[in-house]
Amino acid sequence: MKFTRFIVGALAASLATSVYAETTLNIATVNNGDMIRMQKLTDDFTAANPDIKLNWVTLEENDLRQKVTKDISTKGGQFDVLTIGMYETPIWGAKGWLVELNGLDDPADILPAVSGGLSANGKLYAAPFYGESSFVMYRKDLMEKAGLTMPDAPTWDFILDAATKMTDRANGVNGICLRGKAGWGENMAFIGSMANSFGARWFDENWKPQFDTAEWKDTLNTYLTIMKNAGPEGASGNGFSENLALFQTGKCGMWADATAAASFVIDPKASQVADQVGFTLAPDKGLGKRANWLWAWALAIPAGSQKVDAAQKFIGWATSKHYAELVASKEGWANVPPGTRTSLYANPEYQKVPFAKMTLDSMNAADPTQPTVQPVPYTGVQFVAIPEFQGIGTKVGELFSAALAGQMTADDALAQAQQYTTDIMTKAGYIK
Repeated sequence: MKFTRFIVGALAASLATSVYAETTLNIATVNNGDMIRMQKLTDDFTAANPDIKLNWVTLEENDLRQKVTKDISTKGGQFDVLTIGMYETPIWGAKGWLVELNGLDDPADILPAVSGGLSANGKLYAAPFYGESSFVMYRKDLMEKAGLTMPDAPTWDFILDAATKMTDRANGVNGICLRGKAGWGENMAFIGSMANSFGARWFDENWKPQFDTAEWKDTLNTYLTIMKNAGPEGASGNGFSENLALFQTGKCGMWADATAAASFVIDPKASQVADQVGFTLAPDKGLGKRANWLWAWALAIPAGSQKVDAAQKFIGWATSKHYAELVASKEGWANVPPGTRTSLYANPEYQKVPFAKMTLDSMNAADPTQPTVQPVPYTGVQFVAIPEFQGIGTKVGELFSAALAGQMTADDALAQAQQYTTDIMTKAGYIK
């Protein structure tokens, strides 16, 4: 009898091991450099967890959002780990679409603004892989050639003047590169943050859309002017990745974009201008708000996953201090995922990284609870934390990208944005 129980127990244990050995995590992620680097370093994870296999689905930003949103809202169950951000996490967490995370490495060490943006009802539903704000990256040699000195806190007037003077299209140099590709997380991440600095709002305190205001007209006209005078050809198709490539190959005098790009523009193995790059804060109009956003690409588990334990292990590894040290040992401290942990910015080795302090200052300057000059009923810096925003931001991004491509005027783009957003907000019951 004891022998029989032993055999049955051993068989059960064997079957359990066999089943677990076949655990494959399907991970949806964005094609950003930090995420690509993580995929190359996952031997460290699989060596410690040989029973967990990793299957990557790597997508461009807009495609990732569309695919992940469709899968989770329809309970498709295609993925076990999602790469999502500070917009989706609190909304999906509150709906019960995500699994609360546990077993993370020192969650109290996560920067409060970041953990707050990845929580709902006091529970953390996504762990930040990297956090970012936005700032200006610029060529010091071209700035000097133009007879200018970049201020620590530039204005939009300075940026417009500098971009024009640094432009040398005969030699393939554009004074500035900015996002033009349509998408709520592509061109509207930049233009939405820019609008904050111009005193514009998505909505007033009664949820009435504000695209018919002078502040939005000033924002869009300034954006179109600077891109016409100093931007690259075909800019309406350029997002983060395209502008990164342009900057790295010496085709941009300035680039206002994610602080997470910094390590890639000073990497001599990838950037032809690595030794000439400087960093400064995002511009302002003297109204008390800068054009800097707040974002984190984070890892989360959809409620429909059947592999939660394995997914928790993977997320714990990818967002740990151990992972940061692994990257530092392989590729240097400058390439450690930024913007997530207080301890990273207290590390003397990381403090030597040329963009470390500017990144932290930029993140601290962004306030999701008071993102605009005038009062608003919403939170979120470059987005509005309501479910309807994804559709609204995508449509407005398409209109503004069309204006950049010369397919419509700024006034037409703003008028259509106002009408579309008003219709959506009325149907959703925000406007009576």
